[in-house]
Amino acid sequence: MGDLLAKKKSSAEKRHRQSEERRLRNKSVKTSVRTSAKKFVVLAQKKQLGEAESALKDMIKKIDTAAQKGIIKKNTAARKKSRMQRLFNSIKTAQ
Repeated sequence: MGDLLAKKKSSAEKRHRQSEERRLRNKSVKTSVRTSAKKFVVLAQKKQLGEAESALKDMIKKIDTAAQKGIIKKNTAARKKSRMQRLFNSIKTAQ
C-alpha cells in the first residue's frame, strides 16, 4: 500500500512540474503578444505608417502562433487582429 501512495505522489509531483513549465512558456508567449500590440499602437498613434505596418504584421504573426498553440482562443485572436487592423486602416485613410 505504501508503494502505491509513493507512486501517486511522484506522478502528482511530475504533473505539477509539467504544468508549471507550460504556464511559464505560455506566459512568455502572451507577454510577447501584448508587447507587440503595444508597440503597434504607439507607432500608430505617432502616425508612422511604414513602421506601424511592419509592427502590425509582426503582431498578427505572434497572435496567430499563440492561437495555433492554444495559448489564446481562436476568437480572441481574431478579435485582437480585427481591432488592430481597423485602427491601422483608420489612420491610413486619415492621411
